Amino acid sequence: MRALLLALLLTTPAAADTAEAVHDQIRPGYAAFAEAAQALAALDSCDPDQLRPAFHAAYDAWLSVGHLHLGPAEDEGRSLAIHFWPDPKGLGRKAQSALLTGDPAALQPQAFRQQSVAARGLPALERLLYPAEPLPADACPLIKATAADLSDMTGDLASAWGPFGDLLLTAGEPGNTSFLSAAEARQALFTQFAGGLEHIADNRLGRPLGTFDKPRPELAEARASERSLRNVTLSLKALRSLALALNPTIPKTEATFDQAIALADTLDDPTLAGVADPQTRLKVEILQQAVRATRQAAIAELAAALGVTLGFNSQDGD
Repeated sequence: MRALLLALLLTTPAAADTAEAVHDQIRPGYAAFAEAAQALAALDSCDPDQLRPAFHAAYDAWLSVGHLHLGPAEDEGRSLAIHFWPDPKGLGRKAQSALLTGDPAALQPQAFRQQSVAARGLPALERLLYPAEPLPADACPLIKATAADLSDMTGDLASAWGPFGDLLLTAGEPGNTSFLSAAEARQALFTQFAGGLEHIADNRLGRPLGTFDKPRPELAEARASERSLRNVTLSLKALRSLALALNPTIPKTEATFDQAIALADTLDDPTLAGVADPQTRLKVEILQQAVRATRQAAIAELAAALGVTLGFNSQDGD
């Protein structure tokens, strides 16, 4: 009996932290994203000025869950189809150009789902709503097809996180072959969390920073819609919420998050164009260092509290 009670005491906190992440963060996040994407698709307009507020709302909602590359997000390549970035070879622009001037049948829902992930999702919509140069044809059919496709994917994701969330919640129980223990479920969530911080430091900040001799502001994420810094800030806030859901008693991790978010909030550089200016560049570098310090604090403190180590993340090697 004593051994059973000890086992229950050891497993109850593990179930609680996973449960709070699933119930309070992940499922509501995907539901909100689906609602925002559906609202965008429902707009009866192709006027960029009319669509941009709904586009930003959908993008904001995505950032609350965009760091999760597991389960339904990986199925059918949904994560890539929702947000194909970085795109160093410009595959999205090329694929969209072909769709704009090609067979209209390719824009039908089933056919559009078969298109390159580079031509779908939020970055694709950004290129249509914030074109860098005149588009080769009327963009309206492609805008509607892209928005409808995004709406369908987000609805599928929100629905799929019902049963997939149950797998995390029942980790280690008989019949659950996806997560063989509660620790394995916590491991999966922590790995996604740490990968999200790495993506901010290495890609969202690292790509435009380039090197001191060769800054690359043109590589900033969502530069056309002036979301580059906004994406960093919202991602940090989402990851902070996830960390506290997994374990609310992580003072060092929480403090480093607060420092990084404060730095982002005070950086008046929406597109991170300032990386080309030595003085502003220093502020971006300090922000990048703060994000990396947050990740290291979480690896030392949060991982220990969860009883996990840093595992492989599908974003590794991007």
